[in-house]
Amino acid sequence: MDRYRNNAFAIDALVRDTEVHRDVYVDPEIFELEMEHLFPNSWIYIGHASQLAKPGDFITANIGRQPVLASRHTDGSIHAFYNRCPHKGVKIASEACGNTGKFFRCPYHAWSFKTDGSLLAIPLKKGYEGTGFGNAQANEGLSRIRNVVVHRDFIFAQLNDNGVSFEDYFGESLSTIDNMVDRSPEGKLAVVAAPIRYMHTCNWKMLVENQTDTCHPMVAHESSAGTAVKVWKREQSDSTETPMAVQLYGPFMSPYEFYEQSGIRIWPNGHGHTGVANSIHSNYSDIEGYLGQMVAAYGETRAHEILGEVRHNTVYFPNIMVKGAVQILRNFIPIAVDKTLVESWVYRLVGAPDKLYERALMYNRFINAPTSIVGHDDLEMYERAQEGLKSNGNQWVNLQRLYEAGEQADVTAVINGTSERQMRNQFHAWAKFMTLDMDKRVEAAE
Repeated sequence: MDRYRNNAFAIDALVRDTEVHRDVYVDPEIFELEMEHLFPNSWIYIGHASQLAKPGDFITANIGRQPVLASRHTDGSIHAFYNRCPHKGVKIASEACGNTGKFFRCPYHAWSFKTDGSLLAIPLKKGYEGTGFGNAQANEGLSRIRNVVVHRDFIFAQLNDNGVSFEDYFGESLSTIDNMVDRSPEGKLAVVAAPIRYMHTCNWKMLVENQTDTCHPMVAHESSAGTAVKVWKREQSDSTETPMAVQLYGPFMSPYEFYEQSGIRIWPNGHGHTGVANSIHSNYSDIEGYLGQMVAAYGETRAHEILGEVRHNTVYFPNIMVKGAVQILRNFIPIAVDKTLVESWVYRLVGAPDKLYERALMYNRFINAPTSIVGHDDLEMYERAQEGLKSNGNQWVNLQRLYEAGEQADVTAVINGTSERQMRNQFHAWAKFMTLDMDKRVEAAE
């Protein structure tokens, strides 16, 4: 049933000022349209340049339903392609990452391609003589993704050649990535280990919304982090030092007032972050020697500016979250309308003390893993929501907290830290990029 296909008005109608229709989470047709329109129209994170350290290194990813491939060429440049052979369409690379050597070789007929995507060789090439193959698209090699930007080693791609520019799409929101990179005394991050990967049986947007939902931690995590805090207080005796683990999960029990005062900043195109004035990352113990390294690298004023920025979760619409204070990126990869693969990456601050990387890894295990202190709480809430939305009692999801009549879309603003405006901001962007390449003139005539 094609209720929504090529119908921008029907899609727009799913998003109201203070609520969204349940179909955005549970309708398989909407999900397929997201794969066809939303993701190709957006700028999507596909990897980090440190994963392509040597010529021949490659990574694979998906943008919507489109398999993509990025590689490091012999001259050091990074290129991105559609991950298919121009001959029979076979995927060139099936692994998540690796090193292909000097060229890619199709496993079906052995067509080979340089790491910049250009056609290198075809077995029995004389069979194409006189066929006009020189004018065929297949002769051009791997199909390039034209819109690729590497910002501070973070690789983003956009499939729609007529979409919003990288600069206009992200704007000031890139300051979170910049701050995370600047936390390295050398201004560089590195991926040195595989991410934590696990599946959630829920719609991908539920995870994205939760990143700026500050009214759930003290409720959903009361039995986990709350219990752990109580145990620590009971057992700490005369200790004056708070273990790193307690520093990481303890702040989840902060009261509503803490989050209200911390604030949320929204940006155009669905981006935004919690923790403007303060955050759950504000009071970690100092790591010996780190501040001195930062002062030596940036000067005292700038070093304190960098480290004083302790944003909590930054959402980059549509589907990644960056946590700069502990160098983590979570990628919420849609698999089906009710299935989402989560990748939780940790970056090493190049040149910084190992203890910082240890803390980031511990945070990832304690907070983001399915077997973590708090991660399974969120997972259960997502699964319950996915089931509950099948109810016909109410077909709308309320996002009305701290709504103000006449709210403007695509603006930058700092708001109350328990507001649901960032969620409303995300759904405005959702409708915008879902319909960006739909012909509204045709629909209007109909």
